[in-house]
Amino acid sequence: MANLKVNIGRLELKNPIMLASGTVGYGNEISEFVDLSKIGAIVTKSVSFNPRIGNEPMRVTETPAGMLNAIGLANVGLEKFIKEKLPFLKDIGSTVICNIAASTVEEYVECVQILEEEETVKAFEINVSCPNVKDGGLLFGNNLDSVAEITARTRAVTQKPLIIKLSPNVAEIWRFAKAVKDNGGDAVSAINTLVGASFDIYTRKPKIKNITGGLSGPAIKPVAIAKVLEIKRKVDIPIIGIGGITNWKDAVEFMIAGASAVQLGTVNFINPKASMEILDGIENYCMETDIEKISDLTGSFVIED
Repeated sequence: MANLKVNIGRLELKNPIMLASGTVGYGNEISEFVDLSKIGAIVTKSVSFNPRIGNEPMRVTETPAGMLNAIGLANVGLEKFIKEKLPFLKDIGSTVICNIAASTVEEYVECVQILEEEETVKAFEINVSCPNVKDGGLLFGNNLDSVAEITARTRAVTQKPLIIKLSPNVAEIWRFAKAVKDNGGDAVSAINTLVGASFDIYTRKPKIKNITGGLSGPAIKPVAIAKVLEIKRKVDIPIIGIGGITNWKDAVEFMIAGASAVQLGTVNFINPKASMEILDGIENYCMETDIEKISDLTGSFVIED
């Protein structure tokens, strides 16, 4: 059996399979389909300081090879998360990473500072694809200075591993990864969703109320892999690969491109047992190819002259 342990900076996981934020709620929703103790980590649905009701419906629509969503970061809020969601997560036997969403830099800092005291939370994933209410609603993740500031200021209030989830909707994602590294971040998640839109050709109206939404699913996999590769070749920082993974071959491909671990997102809606199947597939692949340590696969791409 291959050694499936991976390190994401200072964070050690039993294997590279993670469940992505927003696709499995707070864990209990998918626990009847998946033995959560067998996966590397679960990333919680985004948590903000105050509860959010999110955007008006329709908030999700299918697309060819994917889906668009504009949920609007709906969540129970920090207080209810701690009182009602963390007790379940405490006993799942897997690493719990809390995803944080905010509308100001100060809110990011406050959420991290409060959750720093919660032993169940082993690391933070900071969702910077949020609108900055102090800057006219511009997304934090599209501004290099904002990403640097959020990283530095959250780093100052936590000793736990800090992961910044990067937006792909930028010209050079490696510059954002470098800003994360330079300001104390332990790792980056790449990528968040692409901006997309879809219309009903008969009513001529957008299929989602928000007009545009985040495109995820198999359609974005080649883009996500290219972004992971770009970061790997430019910045020495651990990468968590995300984007359109539906089977074990996809996961292996991300690792070859430079990911230390991978997150499964849209596939959880299609096949709630996908994480178990992908983990089994990776184990079989390692045996077939004589890979002793799965971590040796990270960044093992071969580019011929």
